[in-house]
Amino acid sequence: MGAGLLRAVRGAVVGIAALAGLAGAGLAGAAQAQVLASLPTEVGATPLGPAKPLAAWVAFCQGYAAECAVDQAEPARITLTQAVWNTIVAVNRRVNKTIQPMTDMDHLHVADRWDLAEDGIGDCEDFQLLKRRLLAEAGLPRRAMRMTVVIDEKGEGHAVLTLITDRGDLVLDNKTGAVLPWHRTGYVFVKRESQDAVAWVSLGGLTSPVTTANR
Repeated sequence: MGAGLLRAVRGAVVGIAALAGLAGAGLAGAAQAQVLASLPTEVGATPLGPAKPLAAWVAFCQGYAAECAVDQAEPARITLTQAVWNTIVAVNRRVNKTIQPMTDMDHLHVADRWDLAEDGIGDCEDFQLLKRRLLAEAGLPRRAMRMTVVIDEKGEGHAVLTLITDRGDLVLDNKTGAVLPWHRTGYVFVKRESQDAVAWVSLGGLTSPVTTANR
């Protein structure tokens, strides 16, 4: 994503979140569709041990080390206030609307590459990585926002962003504007980034895709 486009996304997100915070119960813009009070408290997914990272993630971390770093001094969970919720919903919707979806094969002629959609085009993991960067810039702990590999409704590898919160694990996804509890997505959860190291942990899914090349 070019610097101008990234600034535009940041500006729009900040404006939406600020408006939602000022509006209180009468939420505006992107935050209007979901209200924190309606979100049930859920149990989060349980990591079951180490898992092998995707090759494209390893390459991404070599080029974007700060995006993969884990600071154990950060909170392991996000405390969901109304203002934080508004920001999460705003970022999810704004990025989904701004980035043009395209597979890496169609876009870059490679099977799978992770980046921050610098040219405004990306597939599933690029959407989620950009959301995490924007949310981290807004003050949310990166340690509590973990890239996650799932098997989607088509039986294909797909990447989502898991937010580990005091209300359970929530999922940001480019396929929907809704922020959903993890076990209400219909996905099989395979593995996600560790909260304790630059590594991955298993979530129990039996099938681990080689790529997340899903638009």
